[in-house]
Amino acid sequence: MGSISHPDPALPAPAHIQADSMLSRRFGRETVNYFGGSPLNRLSFLRTEHAFLSAAVNHPSSRFILLENLSPLVQSPTAIFKAQYADVQTLVPSTVFDKSEEEMIREFDSRVTKPDLVFLGIDETSDDAKGDDLMQWKIYKGRPCFALDVSEKGNDEQKAKTRTLLDELKAKGVTPYLSRTHMTLPPDEGAIFAQARAYLDWNNRNKFCGTCSHPTLSVNAGTKRACPPTDKALTAENKSSEKPACSTRTTISNLSFPRTDPTIIVATLSVDGKRILLGRSKRFPPYWYSTLAGFIEPGESVEDAVRREVWEEAGVTLSRVIIHSTQPWPYPANLMIGAIAQVSDPAHETISLAHDPELEDAKWFTVAEVEEALKNGVSALGEPASKDYVEGNLRLPPSTAIANQLIQAAISKEYVGDKLARM
Repeated sequence: MGSISHPDPALPAPAHIQADSMLSRRFGRETVNYFGGSPLNRLSFLRTEHAFLSAAVNHPSSRFILLENLSPLVQSPTAIFKAQYADVQTLVPSTVFDKSEEEMIREFDSRVTKPDLVFLGIDETSDDAKGDDLMQWKIYKGRPCFALDVSEKGNDEQKAKTRTLLDELKAKGVTPYLSRTHMTLPPDEGAIFAQARAYLDWNNRNKFCGTCSHPTLSVNAGTKRACPPTDKALTAENKSSEKPACSTRTTISNLSFPRTDPTIIVATLSVDGKRILLGRSKRFPPYWYSTLAGFIEPGESVEDAVRREVWEEAGVTLSRVIIHSTQPWPYPANLMIGAIAQVSDPAHETISLAHDPELEDAKWFTVAEVEEALKNGVSALGEPASKDYVEGNLRLPPSTAIANQLIQAAISKEYVGDKLARM
């Protein structure tokens, strides 16, 4: 089984999805959605090893993904710009990781502003991964990758340096990719961008401690933030550098960690498996429908969230729910948990929009209608359908959206019908 018989060039294709195993023979090839399947080895355990980080920043093979106001800097909508250290050294001094985290916390001065820098990992899969020019650290070899915020922030000096850098890059044809979503990048670059955007967005939203409201400090190579017990800026105000007591500093971690917000998204099948439930919001273009989705609430299982959201939005009562695949969604920090579900009683198929007013419409579509839409009516929001699309027919999200993959799996009889019964 498998929702796609041939790899889609717009989707990630990591080696593991082609591997043969008892699980793959039983359940089919794993679906890896856009923004997933990153080629980077995150090496999260090295984020506190500043000797490694310092070597990585300064290594000639290192690359920096630049984001301005969370938009990636690109050479075109299909080619993200990968800066070298020489391009960004005015913003990232070679000594950026010379001090240990303990020293950084002890010497913290909130008046000193720096652009957010995040170590993303090393690319061990690049074409030249066996070349001598790549970084070797113990048993790890590859191209280090960082994310750097090049928004005009901080003090006047930092803003001037950033503006100069952006002007220089613009002269070379490198500009921000301004879009609601960024799904035209090659899948490997899309996955790296998703990681970069999520971390930089989180850092930007957590400049101050949620407990005591004082400035925080980026640590662990940009993946955590600390609330230091002292701040030299207070000394300048004729006060003690020691900050007021904060419960954040009395817990085990003294750290703030990035958040991920789990969200369900579901393709719902009718009792007979011959129809699929889709909905549309007011912002969708005409005839454009998608799967239903919503946030998982505290104390709620994924399966319960699926059933609740479908009932709240469309009035349909579900029975069995299964997990199909997931998709990281960096707008700002969601994890889309894709499911396929089915109604078990015809009386529960009746659609009602009387509960949650989120949807403008919801309908049951036949498999034939969906198959035609997958062939000629696929488009991203704001994009036209194919030239063969017939006005008035159903339109669906593109293959880079997990909704498309769920719809394909649902109508292919991958999870229902005789194929599964015979196994």
